[in-house]
Amino acid sequence: QVQLVESGGGLVQAGGSLRLSCAASGRTFSSYAMGWFRQAPGKERDFVAAINWIGGRTYYADSVKGRFTISRDNAKNTVSLQMNSLKPEDTAVYYCAASSVGSGPMGVMSAVKLYRYWGQGTQVTVSS
Repeated sequence: QVQLVESGGGLVQAGGSLRLSCAASGRTFSSYAMGWFRQAPGKERDFVAAINWIGGRTYYADSVKGRFTISRDNAKNTVSLQMNSLKPEDTAVYYCAASSVGSGPMGVMSAVKLYRYWGQGTQVTVSS
């Protein structure tokens, strides 16, 4: 019964920054990994970043590496995504996800099917 709620989305100009947050709650929080995905209109849901809950190892899509940073706060059961140097192609609905599987190669950590719990999403729009 894990619930995820995203916040922090909005409208920014190209080159600007946003910080997304995801709060996890439930009777039992057993997630070992959390990730961020995004989906543009008419497109499939794509991997953005992930982090191991205990060890803190991070994973990033090539398209955001060097611009986005994922972080965790174990005490608060939250995960954040700092997005810098935003581009119009970053425009999408961003979703937070949680999994009970904690680690693996990039091909595993970036797979939608790995994640059991999903938030409702927050809109990020980057103007030219």
